[in-house]
Amino acid sequence: MDRLERLVSIGIELSSQRDLGELLNRILEAAQLLTNADGGTVYLIRQKKLEFAIIRNKTLGIHQGGRGGATLAHDPIPMYLPDGSPNLSTVSASAALSGKTINIADAYNASMYDFSGTRRFDALNGYQSRSFLTVPMKDHEERVIGVLQLINAEAATSREIIPFDRDDQYLVESLASQAAVVLTNRQLIDRLEELFVAFIKLISNALDEKSPYTHGHCQRVPEITMMLADAVCKTTEGPLKDFHLSAKDRRELEIAALMHDCGKITTPVHVVDKSTKLETIFDRIHLLDVRFEVLKRDARIAMLEARLREPDSVDVVAQEAEYTGYCAELDAARDFLRQANVGGEFMSPEMQARVRAIGGKYRWVNSARATATSESEALLNDEEMDKLCIAKGTLSNEERDIINYHIVSTINMLEALPWPNHLRNVPEFAGGHHERMDGKGYPKGLTREQMSVQARIMGIADIFEALTASDRPYKPGMSLSRSLSILGRMKLDHHIDPDLFDVFVREKVYLDYARAHLKPEQIDVVDESAIPGYSGYVAPENNAVALEKSKS
Repeated sequence: MDRLERLVSIGIELSSQRDLGELLNRILEAAQLLTNADGGTVYLIRQKKLEFAIIRNKTLGIHQGGRGGATLAHDPIPMYLPDGSPNLSTVSASAALSGKTINIADAYNASMYDFSGTRRFDALNGYQSRSFLTVPMKDHEERVIGVLQLINAEAATSREIIPFDRDDQYLVESLASQAAVVLTNRQLIDRLEELFVAFIKLISNALDEKSPYTHGHCQRVPEITMMLADAVCKTTEGPLKDFHLSAKDRRELEIAALMHDCGKITTPVHVVDKSTKLETIFDRIHLLDVRFEVLKRDARIAMLEARLREPDSVDVVAQEAEYTGYCAELDAARDFLRQANVGGEFMSPEMQARVRAIGGKYRWVNSARATATSESEALLNDEEMDKLCIAKGTLSNEERDIINYHIVSTINMLEALPWPNHLRNVPEFAGGHHERMDGKGYPKGLTREQMSVQARIMGIADIFEALTASDRPYKPGMSLSRSLSILGRMKLDHHIDPDLFDVFVREKVYLDYARAHLKPEQIDVVDESAIPGYSGYVAPENNAVALEKSKS
């Protein structure tokens, strides 16, 4: 009755175990405890072979495999011979193939099975493996998924080796059945999670491949996210000293970081890749080039027609000079519009006014649509003037709204998935990286107090990657000092979390990331005392030492 109660208790404990390595430990420990066995092995079936999962022997002090065990270096046992026939000479393979328990009282007097390998092991270790209890592990569908093998049952009051009795066999068969179901469930959960993570990475890679200009963004943001999260976990003082992530919490955050831009799958490529203000499927600046050439052509035609009408009264030299000056004026206007077409951090009102002046000053006739009554039209239409006057970057307000909508799509997509409990926060973590601490972010206008630390971590990771990335069409990758200066101003502007930013700088997360991903010319010496809003200043000489150490 004591052993039966123990079996029930063990079954309950196994059902609650989530870690596969620890589960293997508990299965073998429980089997040894129930039968007072000196040693044992758990094999798992993979590709028609019995792979060693865990080996334990109390007398020899062996613990290989499972949680905390030494590395297993044993070749798997084939269940079938090279000619395809079943391997019935090996006791573990025979039990797996037949689905029946094999109980051997004395392996040294058994002739049905090949114990030559066991005898060599015994000779090398001064041991005697005599009694064997080999039990197939069957899941709920009666499918054998592995084998539980126990060695050397010991008498209750001495170390004498005795055979495994009928009660031992019944108890171990019951344990093996429970263990098989738990193992099957655990393996199924692990494989489903592996499949899910692989699918997430597939989507992440597809998003990066969608645009050559953001290639790697979905891989780099998770790296910065986890580096900052680990740094926060090590913090022992300040507002974040109690922040901690378990292994499950880390997996949840990593998945959220991988999925943080999944909504971009709905964003048009020509908007994501827009490198100039007039770019759609192609850069329309070339259409303006054509219009300027048409203006030059028409001016020359008008000049020549005037000569034909009044050949004696036209001053050819003055006419040619006027035409040359007009062409130079057009070239200057064209060059300015080319410059305006390139996005930057700021376009002055004076430059915007000049764009509109050029667009309204010159008129041309589109020969592709020309008729006898065609009227001339402005060099730039309203939409082109508005695009060329974009003050920052290359995106218009409408295009920025399209880009920004990716986070709404991300949240909608993630919230539609039936997340298990240990991943239930993925939508919130992934969906908050464009929110601001003052509630002026998007899409929900959340404040700092309404956001998790994980979501705030991802906000910093996303911005820092964007600042330092060297694969954007509208800007080169910024240096460390400039990127941190911008982040510092964003902290003062209540855009990013101030405490997390201090950890990001103080723990040199930026240096660790830079060493792995930035170009050498981007890694300049950072004067942390000059970073706006940074409250964890360290002496410049210490920072320089850290930089030199990171480069080495």
